[in-house]
Amino acid sequence: MAIREFHEPEPNHNNGHVAAIFGVTGVVGRELARRLTSKSEWKKVYGIARNPPHLDHINPINQSNFHFIQCDLENPFETHQRLSLLRDVTHIFWVTWASQYRYDSRESCEQNKAMMVNALNTLLPKANFLKHFSLQTGLKHYISFQGPFHEESGVRIYSEESPRMRSDNGNFYYELEDLLKERLRNKVAWTIQRPGLITGSSTRSFYNVMGCLGVYGTICRHLNLPFVFGGTKKCWEEFVLDGSDARLVSEQHIWAATNEDVYDSTNGQAFNCLNGPSFTWKEIWPSVGKNFGAQIQPKDMLFSDEFYYTKAMADKGKVWEEIVEKEGLVRTKMEDLANWEFLDTLFRCPFKMLGTRDKVDRFGFSQRYKALDSILYWLESMRDDKIIP
Repeated sequence: MAIREFHEPEPNHNNGHVAAIFGVTGVVGRELARRLTSKSEWKKVYGIARNPPHLDHINPINQSNFHFIQCDLENPFETHQRLSLLRDVTHIFWVTWASQYRYDSRESCEQNKAMMVNALNTLLPKANFLKHFSLQTGLKHYISFQGPFHEESGVRIYSEESPRMRSDNGNFYYELEDLLKERLRNKVAWTIQRPGLITGSSTRSFYNVMGCLGVYGTICRHLNLPFVFGGTKKCWEEFVLDGSDARLVSEQHIWAATNEDVYDSTNGQAFNCLNGPSFTWKEIWPSVGKNFGAQIQPKDMLFSDEFYYTKAMADKGKVWEEIVEKEGLVRTKMEDLANWEFLDTLFRCPFKMLGTRDKVDRFGFSQRYKALDSILYWLESMRDDKIIP
């Protein structure tokens, strides 16, 4: 997709909002763009990503107030060249991250910090009307992948006041928060949104649970295979993680960015960004399988601790291509949607990521979703977009 040509923006004299979404092709970025372009108070939305969207025909790409900018944020020269004209930006939404290195590695910290440094170095001297920076991180803020996982003391519910975890290699979430504190102090308001497992639709997201479920369920139906949950018994039966619908995450970003009473009193603070009710995979898995028309085993056979998606789906790439051709779907490869290593890790997660949303409730954000409703909504959305049949 070619970069849309646009002239240097006129100065923004508080005549409406102008957004810059970093990571616009991802699960949350795409939903943010769709919502902002539909709101009259947002006169312009810039969407920035390393690679263009796969699905050019899907909104908001064709909206007149949407401008896509292809940019490699790791390249300081390219970042300055592509973003230096964005002088009218009033709100930044940072919903991107580089997944090249392991999450809890020093290289990941350095890479993600460099991306934000390059963007800030370009925009801060130019965007004189910038009001708010909304940073998205996640519940992994509270977890060290090296442990301990607090299982000995039962379930731990994390609040925004929970301390940072010690880690030999660091956590790039902390790097980004500290960078904003250093660069925006007393200049621009900023808040942080921390979602859990995000459900939404994208063909450009590395960790895309809906893409995994969509491909897996479709192939199970196509080959008449049982719709099996492969993972640990704990992940099957217990509250292990909290879900975050991309619609809720997007609205919380917008709420935090535009509600002056909120960000004036919480400048530099974080909000957990969660659906609300906790869930177990055991309670919702049969309904998800039925939605695909897949083969549903008796309840005592739905779960298998010996089933690995990386093994079961390793040879199914050609099957997916056949389904895409037969059903007239948008042309994707299986790996555009599904990351089987991620799904195996998710369903065998050794720690629990459960948070409280007391703080955001207290400040007046009330949107909530049930996990099953969220999953079924996004499956239908993927069908509407011809991503799955």
